[in-house]
Amino acid sequence: MAEVAFAKTFLTSLDSRPIKLSPDHVEDPKTFPPRPPYILPRMPVPMSKPTQTRLPPGAEPSIPVHLKSLRNPPLDISLPPLPLSTSVIDLKAAVQAQTRIPVDKMKLLLNKRPVADSKVLKELLASDKDRSIEFSLESDAFWADLSGFLQQRLKAQAKAEELASLFRSSWQASRSS
Repeated sequence: MAEVAFAKTFLTSLDSRPIKLSPDHVEDPKTFPPRPPYILPRMPVPMSKPTQTRLPPGAEPSIPVHLKSLRNPPLDISLPPLPLSTSVIDLKAAVQAQTRIPVDKMKLLLNKRPVADSKVLKELLASDKDRSIEFSLESDAFWADLSGFLQQRLKAQAKAEELASLFRSSWQASRSS
């Protein structure tokens, strides 16, 4: 109830004030002093113009791709020139179309390190000096690495070898069917 009484007294005090502003409140704009324009200081080093020329749409540079397998089976695949926006998964799909090797069984190596499927050729070639990419498939070395990993984790050599042979036999069975 006190809030209502306060609001009424506040509104009545506002009603007693004049609605229009007094003429002495407004000032003539012609009497203002002129302001000089603000000029930005010069840059110590002028900005250079971009050197890259923009290509028209669809004229993206492309490169021929040549893939080699360092393991069995030996492969030497040449793909037609591909745009730099081609992803690794697209490369694997092109190899699968030529060789019938499943995409999930392929591993792409760059400087002896695996490359993620989400990478594109532009990213791979920007980080590589000699512009070559190694293409590898899982082989005996993969299974030896798996066995060593299992031995390290399980701390039991017999059990690790048993599991590695089980994994390999089931992989070979799924590949043959």
